[in-house]
Amino acid sequence: MSTSEIGTGAVPPAGTTTPEAPAPTGATSPSAPTAPDTTTPDTTAPGPTAPGSAGPVASGPGAPAGKGVAPDPATPAGKAPARKPRRELLAASVGSVVEAYDWTIYGVLAPYFAEQLFPGSSPTARLIAAYLGFALGFLVRPLGSVVIGRLTDTRGRRFGLTLTVGLIAAGSLLLAIVPGHASIGLAAPLLVVAARLVQGLSVGAENPTAAAYVTETAPGRHRYFYSAVSYGGVVLGSALSFIVLSVLLGVFGEAGVEDGAWRLAFVFGALLGLTALWIRRGAAESEVFAEDARTRKRTRGGASPWPVLRAHLGPLSVVFAITSGATTVFYFLTVDFPSYAAAAGAATKEEASGALLLGMVALLAGMLAAGKAADRFGALPVLRTGFAGLALGSVPLLAGMVAGRVPVPVVTVVLLFLLALPLAVSNVFAGQLFPPAVRAVAVGLPAALAISLFGGTFPALAEWLRSAGHGGWVPWWPAITCAAALLASWGVREHPLPDTPVSE
Repeated sequence: MSTSEIGTGAVPPAGTTTPEAPAPTGATSPSAPTAPDTTTPDTTAPGPTAPGSAGPVASGPGAPAGKGVAPDPATPAGKAPARKPRRELLAASVGSVVEAYDWTIYGVLAPYFAEQLFPGSSPTARLIAAYLGFALGFLVRPLGSVVIGRLTDTRGRRFGLTLTVGLIAAGSLLLAIVPGHASIGLAAPLLVVAARLVQGLSVGAENPTAAAYVTETAPGRHRYFYSAVSYGGVVLGSALSFIVLSVLLGVFGEAGVEDGAWRLAFVFGALLGLTALWIRRGAAESEVFAEDARTRKRTRGGASPWPVLRAHLGPLSVVFAITSGATTVFYFLTVDFPSYAAAAGAATKEEASGALLLGMVALLAGMLAAGKAADRFGALPVLRTGFAGLALGSVPLLAGMVAGRVPVPVVTVVLLFLLALPLAVSNVFAGQLFPPAVRAVAVGLPAALAISLFGGTFPALAEWLRSAGHGGWVPWWPAITCAAALLASWGVREHPLPDTPVSE
């Protein structure tokens, strides 16, 4: 999931970067050495050296005494703006809501606008064409993770955050105003596809950009709780798309929505995007990124990310495996589960969809609980517990449901709660596997590839298995991918890179 397609704490003084020991979450960091108390600054001796820098940083007038970090020349009087963790968390989370809503609402509304926007000899042909536009968005997600991720790693986290949310809002606005096929012919579906390609580029970079930002700005003792809250925006955004559709159907009726009221849902998405853009423009830049960028500028390093990525092939493969497991389960439960339950005779599609609403509540609650647990015990135990439960428990649990021994709501609640554990921590944990210079690209590329290969294809795979008379095999694929993710998690260790500010 974007791994798809979901606190507060003390803040270190502005301009301070405190290295964190590579220990389980919650470990304290030693205090930074304090500069001697002198009345006249020593301009001949070299100043303190910043962590990870190639040489001494600025000292003397305008440099914060004893902080060990060069002043930011882009800010008045050499002082960095005060960090506001809650504002930074809001900036990361609101974009996740917008991206998930704008991405999902297209698929939710496709049966209602396909007749107006796409050509075809029958309603089914038009709907297939509309869903093809949905699928094309998946294809460009890896490209977005590389192109926009690279801009995020060179221009800054705030630049990437504003770019992604601005692009997806622009795509929604285009979908809201594009004329129908009867008015402009083939230009209508071409404009729709163009909007979806732009949104695919945006979504491919949104999650890793937000992950990098939260990794570098969250207070140390609340890092994974912040991760859970920010990624919870994906769940909220997806749920919001169904709420908006329900409101439109209640107000306009099915005929009214098909007649053009569907455009209001895209207008709402564009307005949400503009709101998120305003919030993100007011967020502070990551201090970790700013210091790393200064170091790269002094040493003239970081011209190409590929040598660094090649040196991190192991962590890249771990991110791919973890995302594959989580996204397969997510698509099975949120997209295919009603069809699976109905085909197995366990429940109607309406009953299964209602059970999923209860499961989504369990998913959100589980993510917050998992974030708290990871801050106390570490991310890997929480992540492994979730994947182990899904790998070992999903097939027996679903078999019990089919046999009538396990109620459908129990199945959705248990499986989505288990999924909450890796979803809550994987974003920020993956961010810590890579240095800041390549963090957005390194998290985004393997995740986008995994989502495109395992998430976007799962509904079609499940439908093919059922049509071939092998519907009982469907739960095995999520179980296998989760088992692979569990095994891959032993390829990395807790807190591999101690570059995130820690608040004590």
